[in-house]
Amino acid sequence: MLVACGSAPAATVPTPAAETEQEPMDHGAMTDSTAPYDAQFIDGMIVHHQGAITMAQQVLEESERPELRALAEAIITAQQAEIEQMQTWRSAWYPDLAPTGGMDMDMGPMAVAEDSSTPFDIRFIDAMIPHHEGAVAMAQDALQNAEYTEIKQLSEAIIAAQQAEIEQMQAWREAWSE
Repeated sequence: MLVACGSAPAATVPTPAAETEQEPMDHGAMTDSTAPYDAQFIDGMIVHHQGAITMAQQVLEESERPELRALAEAIITAQQAEIEQMQTWRSAWYPDLAPTGGMDMDMGPMAVAEDSSTPFDIRFIDAMIPHHEGAVAMAQDALQNAEYTEIKQLSEAIIAAQQAEIEQMQAWREAWSE
């Protein structure tokens, strides 16, 4: 069982336009409802994790707060590991299944908004909290609908890790906005 959200390379990466707008990611139009639920979850969560990694990499480039940089490094490390695990499962369980396009759920922002009037650290938190909330919603859905125990265990780990990170970011937002 993994302890946090992780990620590995996948076919879909946010476009440059997506990196400058704080738009929620919704895979509704891409969902293949005939594909097994677990395959849709894996495909959707991989893309979701890639978005979080992209956002966390921005922190390493732009933030000087050591605590936020440490969180970003933890997100990158954990989510890369989870992506690698999900890709392994995807290959083992669905070797002949074409990419499903993910799940029909709002995943939250996939990039930090460009707004020079708000400090970067606050913009990151304001983007990552709903992004994490999207992952938590996907994971809660998987607890009810996934076939594989491994997906349910991963979902429990995602919920625990990302809820804790949400609470930490909310506390930082409050402290840094004073």
